[in-house]
Amino acid sequence: QVQLVESGGGSVQPGGSLRLSCLASGLSYAVMGWFRQAPGKEREGVSCINNRDGSTYYSASVKGRFSISRDNANNIVYLQMNSLKPEDTAVYYCAADDWVCQHPGMDFWGKGTLVTVSS
Repeated sequence: QVQLVESGGGSVQPGGSLRLSCLASGLSYAVMGWFRQAPGKEREGVSCINNRDGSTYYSASVKGRFSISRDNANNIVYLQMNSLKPEDTAVYYCAADDWVCQHPGMDFWGKGTLVTVSS
């Protein structure tokens, strides 16, 4: 079965940390990434990693706080989120494509996992 399954979301206080995981089954794409959609806002790119050269991308809002990594042996992509802020609250989606890291444009999407940052 072809799917991306996210896990690791939850509720955390400002300044806290979470690690999201995305397990890819039945598919293999060069570019894997994380996107998020806050209530009332459009979906936006957060971070991507390209398996071809190991390059990574981070949006300006998360750079220095989030870190993306990839376990190719187990087809898992991680997003380590530190120093979380209330504005990081959103549904986080894992996505895959062979060439791009952008929305719209990704070829395959997971169903999302909710991250809530609140005191």
